[in-house]
Amino acid sequence: MSTTAEHYTFKLSDKVNREKVSFKNRYGITLAGDLYTPKNKEGKLAALAISGPYGAVKEQASGLYANQMAERGFMVLAFDPSYTGESGGEPRHVSSPDINTEDFSAAIDFLGLQDNVDREKLGIIGICGFGGFALNATAVDKRVKAVATTSMYDMSRVTAQGYFDSMTPEQRTEMLEQLSAKRWVDAENGTSALSGLGLPEKLEGGEPEFVQGYFNYYKTERGFHPRSINSNSSWTVTTPLSLMNMPILTYIKEISPRPILIIAGENAHSRYFSEDAYKEANEPKELIIIPGKVHTDLYDQLDVIPFDKLETFFTENLK
Repeated sequence: MSTTAEHYTFKLSDKVNREKVSFKNRYGITLAGDLYTPKNKEGKLAALAISGPYGAVKEQASGLYANQMAERGFMVLAFDPSYTGESGGEPRHVSSPDINTEDFSAAIDFLGLQDNVDREKLGIIGICGFGGFALNATAVDKRVKAVATTSMYDMSRVTAQGYFDSMTPEQRTEMLEQLSAKRWVDAENGTSALSGLGLPEKLEGGEPEFVQGYFNYYKTERGFHPRSINSNSSWTVTTPLSLMNMPILTYIKEISPRPILIIAGENAHSRYFSEDAYKEANEPKELIIIPGKVHTDLYDQLDVIPFDKLETFFTENLK
């Protein structure tokens, strides 16, 4: 499999130009992005910021989405979140509910400064864990006129409460005690240790469907990228701390009256995040469940991801 720095997991459309760009977020971290612009389209364009999945890089699913949406006439920025990929931030492999939410607003800053972008026509697409951050960013950033998510995760909820909210108070306390103690070790060593809880190098058989799905995307030619945390590494041990303490969808109702489109696979292990976010949000909102599909099908399967629906949604709502 390719491990070159310019490796992308999809082919660039001959209808689209791609340019490497960089911009800073409110915390002074320099973010790296790819700007996708439709060829032969003049005037002020509607624009989208895209990131995710959680632990992925812009050369993977977010770039694929950007490529497809640029084909459909949007200017699109796919970017690496803070502390990951080609973006800045030390230590590496850290996630933050606040900073990753801010990353989306910084992308909106960048798009609004482009001469050929209409500032009144800005939207966001968030994939997987960045679906939750996308909703969080849209709630607070009133410049965003419409938001869509695919295979959404609420990373604060799953980290704080476990899958299907199965973590007991005793388990939560034990986990926080371990993470708190780990801070002393990191402080003494002067570095943030990685958790080592990444994907296995091979499947042994009997793994849950979602582990198989992640492996078949991140660990194979289909989706592998050397800079992707999910392909090659893991998050820091202490990354869960802020996620366990700061719920990200507290103000989801304040997205209204701006529209929300939420898309999930029928058989996705993560489906309940999308359904619960849909229930909590105010109108206008739409939930689309793709029959028979799993979480990772919405990463890169062009015959599964409803790009025509995404085009219609943003065309109608960014005007």
